[in-house]
Amino acid sequence: MDVLTEQVELSHADLALLAELAKGVTVDRVGRRLDISGRTVRRRLRGICDRIGVATAIEAVAWAARRQLI
Repeated sequence: MDVLTEQVELSHADLALLAELAKGVTVDRVGRRLDISGRTVRRRLRGICDRIGVATAIEAVAWAARRQLI
């Protein structure tokens, strides 16, 4: 595990986004639930992945779940 990923902090909004994805909700539906566009969800998700050092949304959800953040 990279030391940098252990020091990453995600906002409440980031964690809410990941929690919705963890439930199996589609990106477009997450956008509707959070009152943002699907494109914004994808952009925010890409930013989360970049910050925590993973390549996919599934990895981001697993990363947050392993740390009991969602």
